[in-house]
Amino acid sequence: MSVAELAEEEDLHLSATVPYDLGGTRLDAACARLFDQFSRSRLQAWIDEGRLRVNGEVVTRSRQPVAEGDVLELEAVLPQDTSIQPQDLPLTVVHADKSLAIILKPAGLTVHPGAGQRAGTLQNALLHHFPQTAAVPRAGIVHRLDKDTSGLLVVALELAAHTKLVAALANREIRREYDAVVHGTLISGNPIDLPIGRHPRDRLKMAVVDEGRGRDAVTHYRVQERFKGHTHLRLKLQTGRTHQIRVHLSHQRHPIVGDTLYGGDVVRGSGMDPALRAALKAFPRQALHARELELEHPRTGQLIGWTAEPPQDIQDLLQELRTLS
Repeated sequence: MSVAELAEEEDLHLSATVPYDLGGTRLDAACARLFDQFSRSRLQAWIDEGRLRVNGEVVTRSRQPVAEGDVLELEAVLPQDTSIQPQDLPLTVVHADKSLAIILKPAGLTVHPGAGQRAGTLQNALLHHFPQTAAVPRAGIVHRLDKDTSGLLVVALELAAHTKLVAALANREIRREYDAVVHGTLISGNPIDLPIGRHPRDRLKMAVVDEGRGRDAVTHYRVQERFKGHTHLRLKLQTGRTHQIRVHLSHQRHPIVGDTLYGGDVVRGSGMDPALRAALKAFPRQALHARELELEHPRTGQLIGWTAEPPQDIQDLLQELRTLS
């Protein structure tokens, strides 16, 4: 049997303990919070199939309540798309060992293949540079970055590492910090604690929604450098929702420079230096970079971390703001 055939379906064994704030909630709702890398419909199907144990007992009723302290054990089955082909694409590898690799993704590189793009993605590159990832769900990709966001991400190179890293991400044990350049001047840092869900009218976008209609989302930020009309922020993700930083900052009326989807491509402000206005309007992507990644190594248990300063395009933008603001 080939590696590709072995990778057609993989079992992941995950566990989580029900916290105080989820006591009394429905089993499927609790699972959606504790195993939030999977959709609720997928979790409900696995419950129906008997793939979930509560305190060691198989449970097949999604509606039954859970109690604080209950231990949920999930046997997730992830089919692999063996149609994704390896490609010899450039890849900046910051670190690699038997268990994991840390990749520095450039802006413009899509992470996962989709219906309209089956090649030219990070997943294609990983299958070439690390052929063993054919036996790991999604070629070992544990979390994603948007196409036009640069920065660090972790890739599992073996199934056992993937299981532990996915669980660590679900339990919010992987620390991620970002740089962003935003419109407007912020005075001090704050947490943004607002639920995020699908935009009610535009299916390409996410939005801050009413509680109960979205998933909890918390972003912490602090001011790194202030300019006249713009701010360089450092942000930490407490949760990891789709477009989370972009949505939260746009909702606060401080969209990220260059973010065409969430209003950051509109340059406002009277008296702005024409050269700065032109630089802001020409910035080709959202000015967002994943600069720090810290996690517990899945094999050794050692806490390890990496830092990558923003790429040249963001560095140049910051210098123009310093010089021309």
